[in-house]
Amino acid sequence: MTTFSIPDMSCGHCKATVEKAIKTLDPTASLDFDMAARTVDVTSVAAVGAMRAALSAAGYDTADA
Repeated sequence: MTTFSIPDMSCGHCKATVEKAIKTLDPTASLDFDMAARTVDVTSVAAVGAMRAALSAAGYDTADA
């Protein structure tokens, strides 16, 4: 599992965009959002770098939580 801090994630639209970016890489990925903390735990076979790049392409800068 990888936890990403996504400071700009603040609403349901943001959540949907983040989920779509990850699921495009790995449709079987599991995501657990903490909107208050602006973090997402991702369990995926996709490489961390690929997930970070997909999130960046979707408009969300990430940091390790």
